[in-house]
Amino acid sequence: MKITGYELFLVEPRWLFLRIDTDEGVSGWGEPIVEGKAHTVARCVEEMFDYLLGQDPARIEEHWQVLAKSGFYRGGVVLNSALAGIDQALWDIAGKTHGVPVHQLLGGHVRDRVRVYGWVGGETPEELAESAAEQVAKGMTAVKLNPCGQLEPLATPAAINAIVDGVAAVREAIGPERDLALDFHGRFSGAMSRRVLPLLEPLLPLFVEEPVLPEFSRDLGAVVRSTSIPIATGERLYSRWDFRSVLSDGIAVAQPDISHAGGISESRRIAAMAEAYDVMVAPHCPLGPIALAASLQLDFAIPNFLIQEQALGIGYGDSSGLLDYLADITPFTFRDGYIDRPTAPGLGITIDEDAVRAAAERGHRWRNPVWRNTDGSLASW
Repeated sequence: MKITGYELFLVEPRWLFLRIDTDEGVSGWGEPIVEGKAHTVARCVEEMFDYLLGQDPARIEEHWQVLAKSGFYRGGVVLNSALAGIDQALWDIAGKTHGVPVHQLLGGHVRDRVRVYGWVGGETPEELAESAAEQVAKGMTAVKLNPCGQLEPLATPAAINAIVDGVAAVREAIGPERDLALDFHGRFSGAMSRRVLPLLEPLLPLFVEEPVLPEFSRDLGAVVRSTSIPIATGERLYSRWDFRSVLSDGIAVAQPDISHAGGISESRRIAAMAEAYDVMVAPHCPLGPIALAASLQLDFAIPNFLIQEQALGIGYGDSSGLLDYLADITPFTFRDGYIDRPTAPGLGITIDEDAVRAAAERGHRWRNPVWRNTDGSLASW
């Protein structure tokens, strides 16, 4: 079998899909994307196909090594995200060729279903509580929220109390039998983390995600030691080498993104590293259906999986495309907060190519918002 071609599709709300074709009629799908930089990643994918065209798609590890390491300049979010989408598509081809789901090729499933969480949104404690109650009504056993907007470098007592009040409202709405996780998007400084996280401890979050920016990962050890809340990070770490220091600093949950951290191949290696540090894995995935399908294949194959993010209701534009680009939405059916193990070959989904092509004609130029502090300086989004 040989790789004969590829197509890229910029689709709403902010995604990039890749289809790889072979001379035996088997095609695979991947999602190589950096949110807000889709066109940049698309050009990188095109450059990588100078090497891939004519190659045997079954040599997934060989192609990963060449694409990741043969260039003088390596790594980073753009290169690793382009590689990630290619890797997903090659695994999809491998599964379809052998007639089995990808997790079977990774050693078989270690669980029968995967727990997912729903997103909670709102500006006030009342709105957050209402949104959380809606997720409970859908059967979710866990929710996640970002309990703050733009923050000053050292927030006022009123802003800190608002964070605590919002989280408390969600805890009351979902009760003690369900979990809540918090995502701070790196908006805290180390000092803010040490001030705020102890105030949230009585509410028993499942984890707190990205309290500080990834460039301050060296400071995570101090944050970990300042609180009993499990600390999670990893959506902006792109390889096993990026994860080395945070694993040794004592994080509780690693969050590689299968569309940023080198695809299924590298995310599996990151999960294996995390297991050696007694760290759970909760793959980051505020993305489209291909990335979610690839994440689920990993989830079923790794022993230290915790919970899976998914984009429905996440709030970054219209996320209904998660289902609209599928010919059959059954693989993403939630039952009591879980997704059952997919059994279809490859990534386990069938893409609606007509819908994808129609969306690609419209395209998108999604950009994340630019936030400002009260003095006009740049704030972390």
